[in-house]
Amino acid sequence: MRTSQDLGTVEGCRDCRRRDDRFLSEVSAATMRAYEAVKSTNSYPQGARLFGEGEEPRGLFVLCQGRAKLSLTSSEGKVFILGTAKPGEALALNSAVLGTPYDMTAELLDAGRVHFVRRDAFVRFLREHADACVSVAADLADNYHSACEQIRSLGLSGSVLEKLARLLLDWASNGEPTGQGVRVKTRLTHEEIAQTIGTTRETVTRALAEFKHRRYAHLHGSLLLIQNREALGSFLRA
Repeated sequence: MRTSQDLGTVEGCRDCRRRDDRFLSEVSAATMRAYEAVKSTNSYPQGARLFGEGEEPRGLFVLCQGRAKLSLTSSEGKVFILGTAKPGEALALNSAVLGTPYDMTAELLDAGRVHFVRRDAFVRFLREHADACVSVAADLADNYHSACEQIRSLGLSGSVLEKLARLLLDWASNGEPTGQGVRVKTRLTHEEIAQTIGTTRETVTRALAEFKHRRYAHLHGSLLLIQNREALGSFLRA
């Protein structure tokens, strides 16, 4: 598997169209210029690993294009998928700030581009720009909130159908409305969906078959069609 160290550097994307929802989106123009000066932008193929769990932190990664699968692995080899990072998200932010080993693995689901900042340069950048520190603190707080929500979803959900319904509804929030329902593109297999909600592939396959039979949702290859969001919502506890 190719890693970030195998790939070349390309030009940055200073005029990124996703400026409004990306990392450091609310800092001053001067701070953004300082960030542009310390980052590089790399191209990656689908399946490339950006960093691995337990590795020493080389620096910060920020998705520019493409999506990344974030996962943990237990000592017994069981994989748990934390979620899918989207363009504009900073990865391994806590490790870049604290200098602790990466606590997850990040692999690209699509070919894409990623900004990279060496840890020493990133820490120096934060020391010199107060508005960047505030922005990073907000990102870290948001990551903490998301982790709490994920723990609540997995730990307090009563059934696999409820967990799966939560996941599909979360995907639907970023989907494309159509006359048949909300369309979502996903590269996660049944096995990876199971790793996301803490169950087995066979159980996910049965649950998806039930949703399909009820015309709530239908997953075919990488295309998910949410046909009845209200019905899926009925599985969720108040």
